Amino acid sequence: MSEVPDNLRYAKTHEWARRDTDGTVRVGISDHAQEALGDVVYVELPEVGRRVQAGEACAVVESVKAASDIYSPVSGEIVDRNADLIEKPELINQKPYAAWLFAVKPEVPAEWEQLLDADAYRRVSESGD
Repeated sequence: MSEVPDNLRYAKTHEWARRDTDGTVRVGISDHAQEALGDVVYVELPEVGRRVQAGEACAVVESVKAASDIYSPVSGEIVDRNADLIEKPELINQKPYAAWLFAVKPEVPAEWEQLLDADAYRRVSESGD
């Protein structure tokens, strides 16, 4: 069974979100998602300064099996990206909850509340949705 930390929020599309103390939201893919993808071999990250809408594809994770779009769980401006993943994309498989992809300065606070808590995400990932 995949690990699902209780301190994060989740999107039905298998991204996790962590709110930093300054309100910035860091985004990665869940343990469930990285297991389904298999060995990650390439990551394409959004540019800092790009504006994204909640649900918008803004990054790509490629594995030996497939390429998957990564969606922003909140609307806002990309303020950081994890450049370490460009050189070492396998970090996503090794530590999916430490290997964040990008950070968003959210513009619509209510979107955070619409994300799934850990229990709801467990139900989604177990049901195969």
